[in-house]
Amino acid sequence: MTTADNPANETITVTAREVFMTFLYLGCTSFGGPVAHIGYFRDLMVTRRKWLDERTYADLVALCQFLPGPSSSQVGFGIGLMMAGWRGGLAAWLGFTMPSAILMTGFAIGLITFGEGLPGSLLSGLKLVAVSVVGHAVWSMSKSLTPDWPRRSMAAIAAILLILYPLPLLQLGVIAAGAAAGWMLLPGDRSRDYDLPAFHFSPRLWFLIIAIILLFLLPVLVTLYPAEWLALADGFYRAGALVFGGGHVVLPLLKSAVVEPGWVSDAEFLAGYGAAQAIPGPLFTVSAFLGQATGIGPFGLTGAAVALVAIFAASFMMMVGVLPYWASLRQVASVRRSLDGVNAAVVGLLLAVLVNPIILSGITQPAEAVIALGGFAVLVMGWLNPLMVVGLIVATTMVTSAIL
Repeated sequence: MTTADNPANETITVTAREVFMTFLYLGCTSFGGPVAHIGYFRDLMVTRRKWLDERTYADLVALCQFLPGPSSSQVGFGIGLMMAGWRGGLAAWLGFTMPSAILMTGFAIGLITFGEGLPGSLLSGLKLVAVSVVGHAVWSMSKSLTPDWPRRSMAAIAAILLILYPLPLLQLGVIAAGAAAGWMLLPGDRSRDYDLPAFHFSPRLWFLIIAIILLFLLPVLVTLYPAEWLALADGFYRAGALVFGGGHVVLPLLKSAVVEPGWVSDAEFLAGYGAAQAIPGPLFTVSAFLGQATGIGPFGLTGAAVALVAIFAASFMMMVGVLPYWASLRQVASVRRSLDGVNAAVVGLLLAVLVNPIILSGITQPAEAVIALGGFAVLVMGWLNPLMVVGLIVATTMVTSAIL
């Protein structure tokens, strides 16, 4: 158990069980991919429950942009660590990941029974959910993270660059450029001093070292001991450790890990990817589907478990290694200026992702634009909670599709 200070300086006590139940709710309701998840997290943790203040949350999101792995799951894991230590971190990951992992494993087991496709109107509705949720996240975060013209300009430049050139490495370059621009151009603000969050676990820098060592050690172990489960762990560990930005960026690495060795066919791979778009929770739980489809262990469950744990392992060990130091570094005035620049760049990154691929792939006709805009308005006005907005958008899309 630990404590965290909300913006009103009131102390909130959070247990690992509360963390688990909160992230279980998010795991059952968070549609739309990693950027949308960040919006859901912010709405629940910052706005409604006030577990974190806006700047602490933004700084955590900024850290996760620098680390490889699934960004939204890292944010959730980091929140769990900050609120309830080791147990909180594991509780956050388990709660957020378990619902979609179970669904993806079940889908893999019943692939022949349930077919390889999803209703087109359902998938279209979930894409429109992402448009509304990400749009609301960009709108909300821009108000607090880009309050002046220098930071708005940084966000706009970042968005334009990433819309024109949507490359994973450019995302890192834009974030690094934001840090440099913030350090050189933005003024310091002593009024923003705030307390460090309490950490009830000691810094574990050696976790970061182990994560890096395993990246090189696992291929050697596979050569010396060519077991299928170990080869599977190597492929998924490498995918989780080498991808920046998370989400869809990991798919090429996953394809090379399971399709090229012949464990999973192209058709099965695409079926799993399609199913992952229609369920809540992290996209990285497609690893459970692919691991089960390899057939390793009874009903493929060994493969599902190995793949699921391996793809998250590296990024979480890195988070444990650097998070306490990050919390201290962000108190330094020059680092804070850099973080202001990073946060402005993150707003630009979110805006770019909102445009491409979310809007470009999610909206294909005027009726869909109207539905997405309506969902955005409902979220901005606060008339319904996010889960009800998901149901409203999906139902409206399916009815509209049937009529038209």
